[in-house]
Amino acid sequence: MKKIILSLLLAFCLPLNVYPFSNVNFDEDEFLIDVFWDKVSSIADENRPKTALVLGGGGARGFAHIGVFRVFEEEKIPVDLVVGTSIGSIAGAFFCAAISLDELENLAQTINWKTVSNFGIPSLIGMIVKEELLSNEQMEKFITANIGDLRFEDLKIPLVCVATDLNTGERVLLREGSVAFAVRASSTLPGIFKPVEYRQRYLVDGGLSENIPVGVAKLFDPDVIVAVAVPADITKNNTDNVFTILMQSIYIQGRRFDDENLSMADIVVRPDVADVSVADISHASKIIEKGFISAKQAVKSIKTTIINKTEAKYLIE
Repeated sequence: MKKIILSLLLAFCLPLNVYPFSNVNFDEDEFLIDVFWDKVSSIADENRPKTALVLGGGGARGFAHIGVFRVFEEEKIPVDLVVGTSIGSIAGAFFCAAISLDELENLAQTINWKTVSNFGIPSLIGMIVKEELLSNEQMEKFITANIGDLRFEDLKIPLVCVATDLNTGERVLLREGSVAFAVRASSTLPGIFKPVEYRQRYLVDGGLSENIPVGVAKLFDPDVIVAVAVPADITKNNTDNVFTILMQSIYIQGRRFDDENLSMADIVVRPDVADVSVADISHASKIIEKGFISAKQAVKSIKTTIINKTEAKYLIE
């Protein structure tokens, strides 16, 4: 029915001599989307549907978010809100700060564990002998060094970072104060890094409470929610050391909640990264490319959904 309505609208919008549906090789769907997308692109921000981009956690698999950003930029898909957990909050901070994607890709290809933590022989010895957790304070410094000492109100696009209260299990939404601090809290793996103290709470990775935070996005009442899911295939994970066993436990706990969250999204982008280890940060380029491919495949659905949520009067002006 919607296709019929759009076709009728288009018939009234275009002169007869440019209405090309008689061409047997003509892709009517693509043509309709292109025409109406041009209309949507010209609508004032306050009149078009609001789109939220939800970025899930997943360690190194989250490099795929950068490929998704590239498609959104090329296709001029507007984003009015970003909600991120863990690596999703890291990627989201760069995107919302309007850091160039070329620069972001270069950073992804050069990052290592020492860049974002005090990982090293002395700290590992301390972890084993003294039972001292690692620190990811370096993560906060890394973010600040690359986006500046920004506060949430300084960002070009609103951002919400999701963390978890270690004592209560509650999700904690960080959307004021220091962006770098919030990203650090959202990305603090429990059992590996020291919890981050915040307003008499001890915060750890948001993945424990909402790894793909579609539910959080819905709190802000957007018209369209696009979720990017980068979960692991838990059946193929190695569980031969303390770190991998811990991560597998987190994945198992979160899997059911992920399915519930994804069912609330309008479009789900699923990069083919399920076999990538959470700690494998050495193949950023390949992971980014997979994010790009999956987002390209979703462009038609994303644009169609936004068009369908747009008031008809703006499509026929």
